[in-house]
Amino acid sequence: MEKKAGIEDFITTLIREGGSDLHLAAGRKPAIRVSGDLLFLVNQDEISSDQMVDFLNTLLGNDRYESFLKKKEFDFSYSFNGSRLRGNAFFQRGLACLSLRLIPKSKPISELHLPTILENFSRRKQGFFLVVGPVGQGKSTTLSSMVDLINQERTAHIVTIEDPIEFIYEPNKSIIDQREVGIDTDDFPVALKAALREDVNVLLIGEMRDPETISAAVTAAETGHLVFSTLHTNNASQTIDRIIDSFPQGQQDQIRIQLAASLIGIFSQRLIPRIAGGRVPAYELLINNNAVSNLIRERRTHEIDIVIETSFEQGMIDMNRSLIELVQQGEISMDTAYQYSFNPKALEQLM
Repeated sequence: MEKKAGIEDFITTLIREGGSDLHLAAGRKPAIRVSGDLLFLVNQDEISSDQMVDFLNTLLGNDRYESFLKKKEFDFSYSFNGSRLRGNAFFQRGLACLSLRLIPKSKPISELHLPTILENFSRRKQGFFLVVGPVGQGKSTTLSSMVDLINQERTAHIVTIEDPIEFIYEPNKSIIDQREVGIDTDDFPVALKAALREDVNVLLIGEMRDPETISAAVTAAETGHLVFSTLHTNNASQTIDRIIDSFPQGQQDQIRIQLAASLIGIFSQRLIPRIAGGRVPAYELLINNNAVSNLIRERRTHEIDIVIETSFEQGMIDMNRSLIELVQQGEISMDTAYQYSFNPKALEQLM
């Protein structure tokens, strides 16, 4: 098997089967994830160590492959026939492994079955907006649709800082500069500080990984920029606690005050298995109003869930309400709604 044809054959299979992820490792059969389920390609042979070396050289090139061997893990992106993938190479028990995620095409918010109120946040001139949820729940896709709306509607300088770059944007009305950590910049905090000297209007930060990145992002939002980012948290209240708790005790009051002033919203989403196949998003939306700001400042973030539940008329969306709507529309079963609910007892009361 020729080395490039081999890895690209597997990528072709992933695309053809409508999968989201491809898993390759020496000593086992390849597997793909389809609609959330992991499926082994039983008609394929186990992958050999030599094949893995060929795959990695194809995907990374010689220099990055050598870096992978030294670091033992490596994040990267790869383009194939108009499709784009995000990858991570790593070792387990001394054997090389690959995880590749297919990055879906950027679509308008309405086509993603997301609430159109998200468009309002894209039209804001400044503030801090987060999309949160576990890995593989469509956070990057949601943010790409929000950024692309800006690109389609107004003249702005958009800078993305990612590791690696996922969606590739075609400039329309906006200027879009996409910077990849490790290639275009050393790290997130350095790139963020530089962005403030680059006449930037909108910042997309791939992930909030450390206090330095969070602090720079919040400062950017305070000083007249619109900042988008992600966190691997479950819901809005947990997200706020995670941000604050990432700082030393002596700095927490300051970040609490800054966050209360700069935050404009937190959108939490899950991709739920549909009865008809595939997945559909369920979501929670927190909008930062005076009540929420006060709760953040007064260390009462545990009360934010109640504010979301009782503020539907203000545009906030409770996850249970979103799940119930999907049940009523025949998209998901009630059992599935219970599985994905943050508060099953409250869900039962809504029925």
